[in-house]
Formats: sequence, C-alpha cells, structure tokens
Amino acid sequence: MQSIYDFTYEKLQEMFINNGMKKYRSEQCFNWIYRKMVDSFEQMSDLGKENIEFLKNNFYIDTLTLVSKQVAKDKTTKYLFKLKDGYTIETVLMHFSFGKSVCVTSQVGCNMGCKFCASGLLKKQRNLTSGEIVAQIAYVNKELQKENERVRNIVVMGIGEPFDNYENVMDFCKTVNHDKGFAIGARHITISTCGVVPKIYQFADEKVQYNLAISLHAPTDKQRSEIMPINKSYSLEKLMNALKYYSDKNNRRLTFEYILLKGVNDTYEDAINLSKLLKGTNSYVNLIPYNEVDEHGFKTSDDKSSLKFYDYLMKNNVKATLRTKHGDDIDAACGQLRAKHERAQ
Repeated sequence: MQSIYDFTYEKLQEMFINNGMKKYRSEQCFNWIYRKMVDSFEQMSDLGKENIEFLKNNFYIDTLTLVSKQVAKDKTTKYLFKLKDGYTIETVLMHFSFGKSVCVTSQVGCNMGCKFCASGLLKKQRNLTSGEIVAQIAYVNKELQKENERVRNIVVMGIGEPFDNYENVMDFCKTVNHDKGFAIGARHITISTCGVVPKIYQFADEKVQYNLAISLHAPTDKQRSEIMPINKSYSLEKLMNALKYYSDKNNRRLTFEYILLKGVNDTYEDAINLSKLLKGTNSYVNLIPYNEVDEHGFKTSDDKSSLKFYDYLMKNNVKATLRTKHGDDIDAACGQLRAKHERAQ
C-alpha cells in the first residue's frame, strides 16, 4: 500500500480519474487531508462510501510513529519517527519571532560523508518518498493546531542530501506550497544542498521561487575537500559556476551555510578567503554555531572568534548573520538522536 501523502494535487486528480472516480472527489480528498488534517479515510464524510472503501483498500494516511521527542529550554523540539519499514528519521521544530519553522529529513541516512555531521554516522539506506517528507509537516501541524498555530517555514535540511532525492523533494515542495495544501509560500521554503552541481543546474531551470541554500563550510578547495568529500567531485569553481547560472536564471538571493569549527575554518584568514570567494554574488552567509558530535571531535568556535569572523565579513560587504544556537541542551545535531537510538538497539 502507498501513502496518500505521496500524491501531489495534480497526481491525486490523475489517480482518481484513472480509477473511475470523479475529478472533484480528488479535490475533496485533498481538502480533508491538508485543511482538515484527518487521520482516517472514514472521516471524509462527503466522499461517498465506494470511494472511501477504494481509498481504504489501497492507501493509508499516517506514515509515521513517534519513537521519542526531546524539548529544549528554548522550546526547540526534536522528533524521532519510525517509518513503516522500521527505519527512523528526525524532524525538528524551531520557534522564531517570524513563526514556527520545521526542518525535515529527506533520506534515511546520508552518503555525503561530511566529517562534522552526525547524519553521516549512518550511511544512506534509501530515499524518503515525497509522502514521508510531507508526513513530517503534517505531524507537527497537528500538534501546533492545538495551540492555534501552524508551520510557517520549512527547511529541507535534515538527514540526507535533498538533491540526491530530487524528484521526491520537488513533489514534497509542490504539495506543501499548494494553495489547497498547507499553503506555505514558496519563499518560506528553503532547500539546502552540499553542492550536487548537476542538480543545481536542473533546479535553476525549474524557475521556482523556493530558496536555495548551500552548505559551504570552507572557503578553499583544500579545506573543503578535507571536511566535505563532495568537493573532490565538484570543486568550488564548479560549484560557483553552477550558482552563477542559478542566479542569472532566477535573480534569487543565495544563502551560504557556514558552520564555525574551532581551528578548522574560523580564522581571520578564513574570513578573508570567504569574502573573496563570495565577492559580487547576490548572497548572504548564515554563520552557524556547531552542535558538537562526540564521534567527530570537532569543537564549536568561541564567541570572540565568531564575532571577529562576522565583523570582517560585514565590513567587507558580505552580508552575514550569526545564528543563535538552538536546542543545545538536547541531541540537536542533525542525525544525532537517530544515531543514539540505533546504537541502543
């Protein structure tokens, strides 16, 4: 059986028509799923008995089982979910002044092998379906509904490389963005890649309004290759050329994610090299405090070094933000809670 969340609005219409049901019934179904957020097909009272029976016999709604939930002092909430096949994934809810933001996972495990990242502690087992990604938003939305709140922003930045699961991630974005779905604005959806260059070109040609973020984390090829193996396949020159193509096609501002690692990429020289690399780009840098992972041994930069790094960028016309640490009193690093759970089994 398949999750009903796997269908975009258009694909759901096509499925209904191909199975002898009226097109307008698919619209009713979509409304029940995303606006009324029902848990069963039986609750779709205006769909007709035959249609409900067909859906019950061929599809299911709920794809996630909550394994554990951690809530930090700042209310950052990390969920560990079990999928139908027993694999586990993480989802994170963050509270900001501009609204509730959710970081979703796109793969079970990750093959990118970034040296500092907990996601890579467990290698990729499979891609998530679009429905399994949608289900993460649905679950959190149902919780927030009790507080008369909802998810306002989405970042595809959890476990896995989104552009290594391109089609499913794009279908996910279509569904949560659809005005009859969760109606989350395209500019409130961010997809983060560590630099899968061919997919950046493909994404550029889509001409969608979703935000693109690049996990950069080092200003030179030598440094980046040491901590991010993908740089050996797609050098900074290849990456920056792809991003120029994207910017020329879309006229959209880029975000560069840059985790500050003590003694690795946080020196004054690194700030100089980063400003040279990004000179002339329509972008800003999101400087991120590192959530330490025991297995890797990296340390987060101290406040003085972080501020000095930030100040240099700003004084040299590279727009930057120094992100506040979220959830540092829980297993906040991406993939950390899942890895701990797997080791305990």
